[in-house]
Amino acid sequence: MTRINFINRWLINIFLFSLFFGNIWGCALPVKKLFIKNMSKSFEVGTIISAETGKPISYECLINDLEDVQVIYVGERHNDSSHHDIQLRLIKELFKSHPYISIGMETFDQLYQQVLYLWSDGELNEKEFMEKMHWYANWRFDFELYKDILLFLKNNKIRIVGLNLPFHIPPKIAIGGIKTLSDDEKKNLPKEIDTSNADHKAYLEKIFKQHKVKGRENFENFYMAQCVWEEIMAESISQNLKGNPMIVLVGNGHIVHKFGIPDRAFRRTGASFKTIFLAPAGSEAELSFADYIWVTLSSNKHHMGRRPHGHR
Repeated sequence: MTRINFINRWLINIFLFSLFFGNIWGCALPVKKLFIKNMSKSFEVGTIISAETGKPISYECLINDLEDVQVIYVGERHNDSSHHDIQLRLIKELFKSHPYISIGMETFDQLYQQVLYLWSDGELNEKEFMEKMHWYANWRFDFELYKDILLFLKNNKIRIVGLNLPFHIPPKIAIGGIKTLSDDEKKNLPKEIDTSNADHKAYLEKIFKQHKVKGRENFENFYMAQCVWEEIMAESISQNLKGNPMIVLVGNGHIVHKFGIPDRAFRRTGASFKTIFLAPAGSEAELSFADYIWVTLSSNKHHMGRRPHGHR
C-alpha cells in the first residue's frame, strides 16, 4: 500500500467514525423546544411568539409594539442568567427612545429606595451597594445575575424603583395570616388587597397542592400572602409611574395570565401595559400566559439560595 493510499484510507475512516458518532449523539441529544399546549406546536430557542396571533414575530416587531406602552412587564426565572440577558437587551433598546424610563424591580424592598437613588446617581461602588442593600440577607440570589443590569442603570443614571415589601412579611402571612403581624409590620401592607379573582385563586391552589412546605398548611393564608405580595408591587408601580414608561422586572409567576401584578396595577392606573413571559425550551406554556412568549435557553441557572414562600 502506497503512502498516499494509506493516508486516504485513514481520512475516510475518520470521516465515517465522526459521521457515525455524530448521528448517535444527535439522536441522544435532540434540540429542546418550547411546547405551546393550546396550539400543540413547538418553537425553537430565540422565537418570540405573539399571543394575539399565535405566530412568531421578529425582535424589531416586538420593540415597535412596545414603543407606546406605559408599563412593560418582563418576567424571569430569578436564577436564570439568560433571562437577565434578555431583560438587559430590552432595557438598552427602549432606553434609546425613552431616556427617562424607570425600572421597577421585585428584587428590592421599598424601604431601600434611598439606597437605589444613590446607586443610580453613581454615589456607591458595588461593595457599598451590596452592603447597604443587605443583598444576601434579603434577595439572596447571586449578585452576578443582576450585575450587568444594575451597572447599565447606574452608568446611565436610570431610576430604579424598589417594588417589594420587607421580605420577612409574606412568609409570616403564609403561615399565620395577617393577624399575626406586628403593628409595625402591618404598616408595610398595601392599602387595597383584592382576593376575589377566582381564576387567580384556582391557579395558585393548584400550585399550593403541588409544593408542600412544613408549617404552611393553610391555603387561605398562603393565598393572602400572594395577594399582599402582588398588591404591594402593583401599588409601587402606580405610585412611581410619573408619566414616563416603566419596565418591570419580576418573576414569571407574578405576570402569568396577567392576574398577579399587571391587572392589579392597571386597576390603579389605567396605564397601557404588555407582558413578556420568558419560557425555557424543554418546558410548556400557554398563549394566555402573556402578550408575548420568548423562548429561552433550556438551562442556564445559578444556585438559588432562598426557599420561596409563594409563587414567583
